Amino acid sequence: MKIKILLADDHQIVLKGISFFLAMQPDFELVGEAHNGKEAVEKAGELQPDIVLMDLNMPIMDGIEASALIKEQHPHIKVLVLTSFADQSHIVPALQTGAIGYMLKDVEPDQLAEAIRSAFKGNIQLHPDISRALLSRTEPEPRPEPVIQHSSKDKSLEALTPRELEVLELLTKGLSNKDIAQTLIVAEKTVKTHVSSILSKLDLSDRTQAALFAAPLFQNKGQMA
Repeated sequence: MKIKILLADDHQIVLKGISFFLAMQPDFELVGEAHNGKEAVEKAGELQPDIVLMDLNMPIMDGIEASALIKEQHPHIKVLVLTSFADQSHIVPALQTGAIGYMLKDVEPDQLAEAIRSAFKGNIQLHPDISRALLSRTEPEPRPEPVIQHSSKDKSLEALTPRELEVLELLTKGLSNKDIAQTLIVAEKTVKTHVSSILSKLDLSDRTQAALFAAPLFQNKGQMA
């Protein structure tokens, strides 16, 4: 089964280049192109792609608004941002729409192809520069009571059960609920319950925030081991 892709970008040269590259991939099918956000929303409803490759800076309607509308109207369609903007004023709103990932246009073609395949499976995809930009935020998310205190960073995870810690660590690796369930040999419904509990305990709104929050903590643990 081929991955159906809708490409949304207002630059004709970019459209032609990416279209040509996608056509070379045996498991991709480019089902349509959109030249602005409004057209992207309309064609997403008409063509029902698996993935929308979404630029952000487009006329009539920008990519952030278009992404939000697509996710609202067609929750099953995955939006993968592909843009040249690497600042938090674009990154955060784009991810808050429910986009599965955020890639920059300087990404290597093979890496873009793998990001599309992984996003299709439900895995979060972030360009390395985007991950660094988000992790460098002084206040990642407003919290009534900050989870990280003046002591060890690992202490912020003390509220989680051992199983929730296992699930969280797998989340930081970009695994979907289905993949986590297979790894831990539990039901996918059980994983969903654990993810909900993790988000509640850490006062985070979604799995992307959880993955970004916890990634450096598990990296530190690995370096200390």
